[in-house]
Amino acid sequence: MREVKVEIIGPEPPCVRCQTVKKIVETVAVKLKPLGIDVKVEKLNITSGKVARKYGVLSSPALVINDAVKIQGRVPSEEEVESLIKEAAK
Repeated sequence: MREVKVEIIGPEPPCVRCQTVKKIVETVAVKLKPLGIDVKVEKLNITSGKVARKYGVLSSPALVINDAVKIQGRVPSEEEVESLIKEAAK
């Protein structure tokens, strides 16, 4: 099984858009499990100095896959998230 780390960066408590992104990622994770892709999801606080320094994210929600910022400032579609995770699992 290939593991893909997905981090969702946004404020605490999570805004509606960040919650939507998390639900999309979790839906995709369930869908990809039978394909041998294990998605590990974590929510990070955008106001954390450590997170800001590591990723340089200025707008939320942000989607980070295997330590690379893929999306920032918008809610992606389920299809886009699935495609990005599949690409990262290769």
